[in-house]
Amino acid sequence: MIQTLLLATSNEHKLDEVREILVPLGFMVEGLDSVGFSIPEPVEDGVTFEENARIKAVAYARAVGRTCLADDSGLEVDALGGAPGIHSARYSGVDGSRQERDAANNEKLIKELDGMSEEESRARFVCAMCLASADGRILAETRGEFEGVIVAQPRGGNGFGYDPHLFLPDLGCTSAELSSKEKNARSHRGDAVRQMAKMLESVESGSDGS
Repeated sequence: MIQTLLLATSNEHKLDEVREILVPLGFMVEGLDSVGFSIPEPVEDGVTFEENARIKAVAYARAVGRTCLADDSGLEVDALGGAPGIHSARYSGVDGSRQERDAANNEKLIKELDGMSEEESRARFVCAMCLASADGRILAETRGEFEGVIVAQPRGGNGFGYDPHLFLPDLGCTSAELSSKEKNARSHRGDAVRQMAKMLESVESGSDGS
């Protein structure tokens, strides 16, 4: 069994979410900041979340010579034809810090949905995950989804990105109002990671010996 996984991200929020699920199962999860050297970001030119997750997992696994887990995630809104989709992180086209990009992305999203009903603003978070061996072989893939509706007024201080705007009708709150434990229990990333955890039991480590 693979005991140490490199997660292809420097996003502490993502690291925390994945660690909360995998660490109790006996896995160590390290981010790109642990590598100790700079790795050029691969060009994510896939047209689906799955394709981009594969691109990242394979590129970082080969660059570091270690088993690597990568994800590509974003928001799909039915009324917008699935947008922002794979462009979720840079939907607004604004550069800057993650916080500045998140604010601009959310502002654009709410403008696009102005005047639409709750039914019309149905949406979901999607997370595609891919595990690649040190030599770039794809070992496992999973996909998770997290359904809700988009609301104009942001609520909650947990999470990141579009979390404050994804309202969960059955709970009466947004994704950002859930505790980390509650969010992991039903979120797109939590779903994808739990599926991956089951697959890890039957996946042998790559040549990195982790």
